[in-house]
Amino acid sequence: MAALQRLVCASSAALVVWAGFCSAVCVEVPSETEAVQGKHMKLLCISCMKREEVTASTVVEWFYRPEGGKDEPIYEYRKTNHEFPSRFSGRLQWNGSKDMQDVSITVLNVTLNDSGIYTCNITREFEFEIHRPLFTSSRLIHLTVVEEAGEDFTSVISEIMMYILLVFLTLWLLIEMVYCYRKVSKAEEAAQENATDYLAIPSENKENCAVPVEE
Repeated sequence: MAALQRLVCASSAALVVWAGFCSAVCVEVPSETEAVQGKHMKLLCISCMKREEVTASTVVEWFYRPEGGKDEPIYEYRKTNHEFPSRFSGRLQWNGSKDMQDVSITVLNVTLNDSGIYTCNITREFEFEIHRPLFTSSRLIHLTVVEEAGEDFTSVISEIMMYILLVFLTLWLLIEMVYCYRKVSKAEEAAQENATDYLAIPSENKENCAVPVEE
């Protein structure tokens, strides 16, 4: 168990180091879709820039749609942050990055009524001299709020695999111990048999068995 924990810690440390070297790399990771009542929930929205989009200006719009309802604006970033009056008033926090590739927001003190569909719209306007084309993209997050946190399925699978590995290693160790014990026992029995056979030889035969010396 200790060795496995050390391996996990070493892998995590390597991952952190790798992430530090690769901090400029953008990966469009999907957002989590389950929140716990009373906790904070980060609505992850990442839109990686292409090479030509580096000099573009970015506008971000967040919408919320309850079940059976319509989209309503709740947050906007247009050079400055703006929170629209809604059920989320005072509970939204900007978590976007400086390069405007990560345009996420966090919902503070999540309630059961916060379940629904969140839409993240990103609009980038290219700053070319001749024309100013637009690039748009959207991310949908189907959020479900639960009263208590359930055990993550991935962690359950990992825990099961860890126990299976421990059982396998334990059985393998027992088999190796039994094999080595039998091997040592057979070697000791063979040595005892050889010693018994030697002791059973009469003394005169022992003298006859001596190696003759050539003159």
